[in-house]
Amino acid sequence: MFEDRLTAFADRHLGGRPVPADLRVMLLAQWEARTDFRDLLDLQFLEPDQLNPLLDTGYLRPEELADPDMQAVNAGAAATAEYAKLIAEGGKGWIGYWFHPDQPADEPVPLLELDTEFTFWSLAGRTLAEACAVEAVQYEDDKRAAFTRLAARLAALGLPLDADDYDAVPEPEFTVDPGTLMEELMDAEREKRGLI
Repeated sequence: MFEDRLTAFADRHLGGRPVPADLRVMLLAQWEARTDFRDLLDLQFLEPDQLNPLLDTGYLRPEELADPDMQAVNAGAAATAEYAKLIAEGGKGWIGYWFHPDQPADEPVPLLELDTEFTFWSLAGRTLAEACAVEAVQYEDDKRAAFTRLAARLAALGLPLDADDYDAVPEPEFTVDPGTLMEELMDAEREKRGLI
């Protein structure tokens, strides 16, 4: 029923890569107007026709778009969007995957968060659902117990996590740091424009 929409989502937001199983479950729930995952994990997935936030300049005024430094910033952000596939609003801003080609192919794809100040944060977890579950319990007094309860609720909804123990969730590392890369790309664009 939603195969065309999943394909469009994968093309727009994952660079044509297959939709991971946990993401598929959560997307279908959202498109079926179910709010269970959204309520538990504080996620709202982008629609297939929405832009990656790194590409969205619609909020800028014409004079800002004409500013050479802002053009360099936008170009650097757009280049970063080749690797930072942001797929949902949640947490501090947006959440997604880091598909940089230097990441080891035999390890889980690192998950990341981009806040509203355009700062990247790494997320613990092998899957998006696992990462969002870790984030959802960050302010709980007993993170371990809260994570175990949340993992059980997600499993009951058909979304089992790879880990049901908070301490078993791995923290993948970036081979290439997204924030550092974005700054380098922005500086390269500034240099092209004779700004530095």
